[in-house]
Amino acid sequence: MKLLLTSVFGPFGVDDEYGEKENKMELFHNQVTREQGIFSYRFHHNTYGLNFLAKNLDVPATILDFPTLERFKQELRRGYEYVGISFIMSNFEKARKMAATIRELSPGTKIILGGHGTGIDDLEKMIDHDFICRGEGVKFMRRLFGEDPEKPVRHPIMHSSYNRKLMGVRIPDGSGILIPGVGCPNRCRFCSTSHFFGDYIPYLKTGQEIFDVCCEYEDRLGIRDFGVLDENFMKHPARAMELLELMEKHRRFFTFGIFSSAETLSALPDLDVLVRLGILFIWIGVESKKDSYEKNKGVDFKILVAELRKRGISVMGSVILFTEEHDKESIWTDIDFGISLNADYVQFMQLGPVPGTTLYQEYKKAGRLVDGLPHMKRHGQGEIWFRHHVFTAKESNEYLRMAFCKDYETNGASFVRAMKTNLMGYEYALRHGDGRVRARAAGFREIAMLMRHFLYASGIFSENSATRNLVGGISEDYRRLFGSAGMKERAFNTVVAALAAKESIKMRMMGDVRQPPMRCASV
Repeated sequence: MKLLLTSVFGPFGVDDEYGEKENKMELFHNQVTREQGIFSYRFHHNTYGLNFLAKNLDVPATILDFPTLERFKQELRRGYEYVGISFIMSNFEKARKMAATIRELSPGTKIILGGHGTGIDDLEKMIDHDFICRGEGVKFMRRLFGEDPEKPVRHPIMHSSYNRKLMGVRIPDGSGILIPGVGCPNRCRFCSTSHFFGDYIPYLKTGQEIFDVCCEYEDRLGIRDFGVLDENFMKHPARAMELLELMEKHRRFFTFGIFSSAETLSALPDLDVLVRLGILFIWIGVESKKDSYEKNKGVDFKILVAELRKRGISVMGSVILFTEEHDKESIWTDIDFGISLNADYVQFMQLGPVPGTTLYQEYKKAGRLVDGLPHMKRHGQGEIWFRHHVFTAKESNEYLRMAFCKDYETNGASFVRAMKTNLMGYEYALRHGDGRVRARAAGFREIAMLMRHFLYASGIFSENSATRNLVGGISEDYRRLFGSAGMKERAFNTVVAALAAKESIKMRMMGDVRQPPMRCASV
């Protein structure tokens, strides 16, 4: 028995019969720092779900991530009894092409469709298949192959991102990925992940289990920093506190980037617990200035963001555009509100009725969905795919671009903001009265010294006064805290500036699209 688990094929971020140029395969560059030029974060992510499934099956599996169509055909000819294709809605055409290719080249192979794309209406009639995996996949796949679905879950050891570059400088793969669980009980009407998985399904149920996985990462790969793929990690405080106790007991300190709702953070007795936990980044759904969602009731976001940044925790605030309440004046209320929070990062996302969500059902019933629009156009970074009472599809694309540009012009480059946050965290921890918080100062200092190499180039390539002013203030902070840069460091900083200049020229002449390198591995 042989199983192939594959993502859809590239290229990505180009206009062709399978996709659009606006839908780049880079999370930050496509959805967060997209208008920040040389300062934009560039990296790719593995398809975590495929690796997670392969790790939890006894069937020998091969994972094929981001192949070309020809490379997929080549792999298919090796002979597989089963092929699982993971896709999202905007990659529908790619999944359909891959299924047709399987039927052509290996007609006896069973086709399994999985991922968020499986929520598409009437999918059964549109893509040839044998099985559809909707929702949580480990138990589904174990049942399919006659394995015990209740066996303990095994966590894969893998990097969170790869092919990383910042200002033209190659950044080594460093962080690991942690997936403590999937789903979210909040189930906001627009949220495809919480609707896809339903209520929270834990994989790592205790702090001990998370700690053990972190220790395995460190022992095998030297990794101590983790991206936590969990909709609302602090929603389970007992688990987080057990993790904290174990880190402090064994003096094995890890750092984390997490997702969290504002109400969960506001419920904490003291935000210093986040510093002790090693939380360096939090992605928060701000959504709107009006507290329209229960998770944001009564939250003062300006105070919350300021208190988190003061402690060295970079914040990304996510704001939704083109809601039912937005017209050409009120939309700027929410855009300006998101900008006014002065978070390190702001993600502006178009309201997107994704199949399976409450929002989709409401808009379908009301006849607001645009009929006949190809699925590859429904990705949230181009034009809206529903009928808004004020904005045309073309206008939605331009307003989205203007929102990102205004944040950049007002608050400066996100990377430089993150520098400032890290330095604030270093000072906060260094001078704290609690030794458990002070223990985190060394980690902030280590990050600060790495970031400092980019400060000179940041000054040279500042495109607006906000960035220039940040760089000036941060330069003074570095000299005050660490003294002036030595000759060796200044030489290194000059090399970084030269690489940034090369990258800037390359982007102007050749564009900014980067394809994720294909990866193939047997498990």
